[in-house]
Amino acid sequence: MQRRRDPVERADEESRDLYDVSTWEPRSVVDNLAYSVYNAISYGFRTLVLLVAFVITLFLLIQPTVLVLDDPSLTLFFALSFVPAGLLAAFIWHSDITENEPLGLLVATFILAILFATFAAVVNSFFGPPLQAIPIIGTALFFYLIVGPVEEAVKLLAVRVFAYRSETFDAVIVGTVYGAVAGLGFAAFENTLYISGEVIAAQPENGVVSAATGIATVRALVGPGHVIYSAIAGYYLGLAKFNPQYAGPLVAKGLLIAAFVHATYNTLSWLGAPIVIAAVTPLSPGLAFIVYVVGFNLVIGYYLYRKIARYRRTYRAVRDDTSGPPTPELTEFEPPRR
Repeated sequence: MQRRRDPVERADEESRDLYDVSTWEPRSVVDNLAYSVYNAISYGFRTLVLLVAFVITLFLLIQPTVLVLDDPSLTLFFALSFVPAGLLAAFIWHSDITENEPLGLLVATFILAILFATFAAVVNSFFGPPLQAIPIIGTALFFYLIVGPVEEAVKLLAVRVFAYRSETFDAVIVGTVYGAVAGLGFAAFENTLYISGEVIAAQPENGVVSAATGIATVRALVGPGHVIYSAIAGYYLGLAKFNPQYAGPLVAKGLLIAAFVHATYNTLSWLGAPIVIAAVTPLSPGLAFIVYVVGFNLVIGYYLYRKIARYRRTYRAVRDDTSGPPTPELTEFEPPRR
């Protein structure tokens, strides 16, 4: 978007020095001091936020660390719990028809999502009990007003801090890739807390392996949802970068969609959707839960897939129009041309 200019600057034909009249740049000692102070505050605040997130993350991971030291086999359950989410994130990365994203930025986004997930954990713990105490609608309000918006916002923040500012963030679809990676990091952290909490609660009545197997299976099914939701929000973050005049509304739209879908999944699960499926079908409660989770993720995943597929088709079409003879059309299941 073109920079807005003061009437003086618009009327001038670049024949005058308009410094401190209608334009400005650091020149004097005071100018440079102000510039340095602003940068110090800006970067200092960012560093402080990261430091606070790091400290909270270490605190929350004390329990899982102690469990792993006591029984190293739990590491396998932690890892397996986010394999499906990892495979989905890898598919979305592979669907990026533009250039591959730098590994360093992907790793940084993954780690930032883990760090910022702690903020969501703190906010959920603070607002959850009073909201859920409200009869009938309290839990649904908690999901729609707190869980969905906060969790999707911190995942998107993990993309916004570094990856979004990078020159390699050079296509709308790149937002989807980084959003998926942020969702994977969030799922990894959340799964670790859930598994460790379930193992602690199950001891000594049940064995560690038995408790970890059950909760790890559940978390493995739930994890892909985080990837899908934040990939949707990331797609709109990508649109925002290339449509700066509508950047705010586009980011808001992505967060609204992701938060609504996320909260709807939680609310339907809380209302007993898997129980209803088990009641009207011959499926066992366990299989009914799997059908609900997988079915919900497939529906929302198809929404995301259509956006990715449309971008890929359009990308190939415009490149074919401007770069010589047309190339054969790929199906959506063939590897993208890089």
